[in-house]
Amino acid sequence: MENLKILRMTRGLTQAELASEVGVTQSLVAQWERGASMPGAAKLPLLAEILHCTIDDLFRQPEQGQEGG
Repeated sequence: MENLKILRMTRGLTQAELASEVGVTQSLVAQWERGASMPGAAKLPLLAEILHCTIDDLFRQPEQGQEGG
């Protein structure tokens, strides 16, 4: 979920704001962004809606510094 932070920041949301919209704690959003835990399947559609992306986008690796295609 490394892309979650990028998507969140692109939308201009803080971790606390995203957490409030999703109905979780800010510390849980931080864990998702670090890869320490994953959101439950029931939260994925809501995250995608809030971040204006697809569920697949949430799981994509950030393009910076990735394999040179």
